[in-house]
Amino acid sequence: MQRRTKIVATLGPASDDPEVLGRMIEAGMTVARLNFSHGDADEHRRRAAALREAARTAGRDVGLLGDLQGPKIRVLRFADHSVALKDGASFFLDSSLGLMDGNEHGVGVALQTLHEDLKADDVLLLNDGMITLKVDSIEGTRVHTTVVNGGILSDHKGINLKGGGLSARALTPADTEHIKLAAELGADFLAVSFVRNAEDVHEARRLFGEAGGKGLIVAKIERTEAVRDIDPIIEAADVIMVARGDLGVEMGYAELTGIQKNLIRKTRKKHKIVITATQMMESMIQNPIPTRAEVSDVANAVIDGTDAVMLSGETAVGKYPVEAISAMAEVCLGAEKFPLATAATTHRIDDRFEFVDEAIAMATMYTANHMSVKAIIALTESGNTARWMSRIRSDIPIYAFTPHKATSRRVALYRGVYPVSFAINLDLPKRLYQDIFNTLLYYRLVEVDDLVIFTKGDLDNVSGNTNAMKVLKVKREE
Repeated sequence: MQRRTKIVATLGPASDDPEVLGRMIEAGMTVARLNFSHGDADEHRRRAAALREAARTAGRDVGLLGDLQGPKIRVLRFADHSVALKDGASFFLDSSLGLMDGNEHGVGVALQTLHEDLKADDVLLLNDGMITLKVDSIEGTRVHTTVVNGGILSDHKGINLKGGGLSARALTPADTEHIKLAAELGADFLAVSFVRNAEDVHEARRLFGEAGGKGLIVAKIERTEAVRDIDPIIEAADVIMVARGDLGVEMGYAELTGIQKNLIRKTRKKHKIVITATQMMESMIQNPIPTRAEVSDVANAVIDGTDAVMLSGETAVGKYPVEAISAMAEVCLGAEKFPLATAATTHRIDDRFEFVDEAIAMATMYTANHMSVKAIIALTESGNTARWMSRIRSDIPIYAFTPHKATSRRVALYRGVYPVSFAINLDLPKRLYQDIFNTLLYYRLVEVDDLVIFTKGDLDNVSGNTNAMKVLKVKREE
């Protein structure tokens, strides 16, 4: 049984050993993430080059995702690096305070407009919600608060407004430089942090394109505003990431599971790709096996239909990067056996289709789910037909045969889709089917006399390149 759910794993110091990186690919990493919040440009260049070499050695097409830092709203620094905030104490936040002038009475903040976004009785959540402050009053740039839930507050910890509403732009000057770096590295995906609306996605796409980038745009949903404006964001993006850290802080952890399920459902319904991320196997930063709660968390996302699940610190700085990927792969496989994860549906049974390739994809999946078909082969330039197919739940593998490495790395993120490098012999077009059969048999993906469904494009002047579907029986070359 092949694992259909894909795994995004973050690169970092824990994966810098080439042997470890190769084992991570073998364990099941299908897309590697560069977190631009940490490390400098040269480190990212080295890791991207190491990934390409390790993937080449392994004979795999592994996607590369560049993840922008975004406007992470943080406190500045304390003279002693941290303070202990006691319940009921007064504490202020002030954007005009010096970089290292924080003390037990107050601290500077990086967001210059923080005071403009707040009013009395607002609730601020610091350090991922571990510390709670209630706004009392605002005096110039200084926000006076009372500590509701205290604790240790150290340098550069994050700030969230409960319910959302902070006005920080999604793209910072640093992000603009990192967009250029992502384009230079040939990133297959560019993730935009703290997206507020569809305009943020459009701006990132424009900047990425101007820099020469050709990858897909990932909108990270981690702000309340994004959840409220989700439909146009999904339309604007290619991929949605359910980034549950800041989202859970702003909207409340009790709401998070329902929000996650709704985001996955909406994204798939609009034929886009969805990644579920943040703390999926957090305990494996220190431990060789996941907790039962983490297993259930990953399995729940798989059953809901997520295309991919993501590891962050587990593979970037953890003690067990390979084991974390192996454990996640095992959980995904187990969850995919559950009927709801594979059940054929009446997806779009009453819809009208706008594109020919979309109609062919839907017809293919309907046929596949009602016949004894062992595989689906999509001869594709862009991967679009395979993406359409992957939106319908099925346990039948979809093989995207493509001559383009960029397309192979892109479809590596699509649930149930497996890239196969394949170049059509233009001198012998009549050999197309047998060449495909030979490739399938070589990789032991099918057996002789198995039924497969094959899609390709062979006519001009139609919307969409794929416009033909055939049911074929696998034959061995005579």
